[in-house]
Amino acid sequence: MKKLEDAGLLVARILMPILFIVAGYGKMGDAYAGTQQYMQAMGVPGFLLPLTILLELGGGLAILFGFLTRTVALFTAGFTILTALLFHANFAEGVNQLMFMKNLSIAGGYIVLAIAGPGGFSLDRLLNKKW
Repeated sequence: MKKLEDAGLLVARILMPILFIVAGYGKMGDAYAGTQQYMQAMGVPGFLLPLTILLELGGGLAILFGFLTRTVALFTAGFTILTALLFHANFAEGVNQLMFMKNLSIAGGYIVLAIAGPGGFSLDRLLNKKW
């Protein structure tokens, strides 16, 4: 049963960060200025964009490989809840309610990952760390 649990956590760690890795990478280069302007228009200081990219891209890769999994999962859950509140709380715009609920669901998955840990197929386990 342990191998099935480890395999399930590996699949979750592969699927969960895809959105974040793609989004973080997409914010670099040509999209940087536009993303920064959008953040500022929503009341979020543009200087936070590098931290956003770091969490999305770097954190996504960390989750994918199972490195610092519990810590990164908690930060990602918090980030996802915060982005729901900052960018998707205007339910008068139809898609925002769905995006808000999507973010809450993603955060829930990351909280479960933070509790369960990365599983056996991870750098955390390989390095024998309890992050």
